[in-house]
Amino acid sequence: MKKIEKLILPALFLLIVSFLYFSYFAPSDELGDFSEFDTNSNASVQIVVKYVKEKGINRSPDGGYIIYVVDRKNREVRVTGESRIPPGMNEAKALVLTGHLTKSNFHAHGIDLMN
Repeated sequence: MKKIEKLILPALFLLIVSFLYFSYFAPSDELGDFSEFDTNSNASVQIVVKYVKEKGINRSPDGGYIIYVVDRKNREVRVTGESRIPPGMNEAKALVLTGHLTKSNFHAHGIDLMN
């Protein structure tokens, strides 16, 4: 009986930690929401979005790129950045953007593809 009592607390702790990981910290394939971002923050965060293929990839005057994406609420946002565009973006299921939201657009520091 004493052995069971010694195992209850560690098992309960492990259960709580695993629940927090799988419900909050685990990576997700579902689309993110731009309304959860703070436009006054310059912290780089990740968001999963869908690429708007119809608008294509445009070059900005400073040599970067401009693309358009939508989040889970179908909010269309302009994305700008200086890094390279990964090949195969038109065939990707979703994009993982790393960057920050400003008042006028999302400034991406990196783009990864989700297949």
